[in-house]
Amino acid sequence: MVGLLTVAFICRNMCKVDSKGPALFRQKRMGYRGNIYEVYKFRTMKLSATVGDEKEEAITKAADARITRLGQVLRKSRIDELPQAINILRGEMNWIGPRPEALVVSKWYEAELPFYRYRHTDRPGITGWAQVNQGHVAAVDDVLEKLHYDFYYIKNFLDVLIVFRAVRTMLTGFGAP
Repeated sequence: MVGLLTVAFICRNMCKVDSKGPALFRQKRMGYRGNIYEVYKFRTMKLSATVGDEKEEAITKAADARITRLGQVLRKSRIDELPQAINILRGEMNWIGPRPEALVVSKWYEAELPFYRYRHTDRPGITGWAQVNQGHVAAVDDVLEKLHYDFYYIKNFLDVLIVFRAVRTMLTGFGAP
C-alpha cells in the first residue's frame, strides 16, 4: 500500500511538471446498468484547444499529439489507471470487467452497434478481457470485436486469467496508444 501511495505522489507531482493543469483527469463514463459516474485517472494529455467535436476529443488515437512525455510512460505502464482505485472503493468499478467508455463515446457505440448496451450488465473494470487481448481501439469495427471479448468475459468470468495477462500487459506495454 505504501508503494502505491508513493507512486501516486510522484505521478501527481510529475503530471504538473510536464504540462499545466490538474494532476487528476476526471471524465463521465457509462457504468453498471447504464449508471453514469466520474472516472479518475492521472492526466496524461495536455489541456489544449478542442480537437473537434466532443466525441473526437474523447477518443485517443495512436501517436496522439495531446499525450505528454510523462503521459506516454504512464499509459504504457498503465500507472495512469491507479486513481481508479477510488472508483473501486466507491463501488462504481471492479478491478476486472468490461472497460468503461466515455459517456459520449458509449452513446455513439450504442447507436452504431446492436447489443452494445448489454455490456453494462457487469460492473466496469480497470482491465478486462478485451484490453489484454486486443489493446486500445476506437473504430466501430474494432469496437464490435471488443464487444465480443466483453460478452465472452461476462459469460465465462475469466478474472484469474485476466490478472496474469494484465501483469504481462503492464510489463510489455502492449496496446498503449
